[in-house]
Amino acid sequence: MELRPALKITLVGDHDPQVTAHKAIPVALQLAAQANGLQVQAHWVATDSIETADDLAGFDGIWCVPASPYRSLDGALLAIGHAREQRLPYLGTCAGFQYAILEYARHVLGWDDAQHGEEAPDSPRAVISALSCSLVEATDGIRLVEGSRIARAYASQRTHEGYHCRYGINPAFEAALLDTDLQAAGHDDRGELRAVELANHPFFVATLFQPERAALQGIAPPLVSAFLSACAGEHA
Repeated sequence: MELRPALKITLVGDHDPQVTAHKAIPVALQLAAQANGLQVQAHWVATDSIETADDLAGFDGIWCVPASPYRSLDGALLAIGHAREQRLPYLGTCAGFQYAILEYARHVLGWDDAQHGEEAPDSPRAVISALSCSLVEATDGIRLVEGSRIARAYASQRTHEGYHCRYGINPAFEAALLDTDLQAAGHDDRGELRAVELANHPFFVATLFQPERAALQGIAPPLVSAFLSACAGEHA
């Protein structure tokens, strides 16, 4: 039987070997690939090395990884916009959630003044703001929206996940942001938004939690498995 070529996944973010999520992501990809009978090659791409879409050519999927602020806001937004516009499978975790919201606000809703509160805390349009309760090295329950891609990935409407996060969607802008193709996919038990996905996209999912952390316990994260399956489907 002919082996399928290895999937090429770009990990967009500024690699730091001390970041727990950065340690977990390569393990998560390998465990998920094995669970799906796939091969995967992961390539770290620093945000300040992304200047044009050509810098992202040849990849089967984009994972925008934790650890913010990114060195290059423009590079991160270019990568996210490329995945969105080219219908390339996209997974964003933690910072990848935050910047996906920002990219959508700026380039789909046309909010040119939209900002990330970590970088511009005084902005009147900080679509990402400090969480009411910090989630640094925390774990919490998540209620997944029935029928969402995330719920299908977990085959459940509930999961328990780890975080290392201080910023999330600004509640003042949440209704306007979710009044289009961007849809809520998960909330914590207080009703605060923890995951989103694009309705009219093969696979565009972003979570404030870090599902990759499960890999450090030897568990193939279901959402990473779903991401790789989508990447394989794009080139089947």
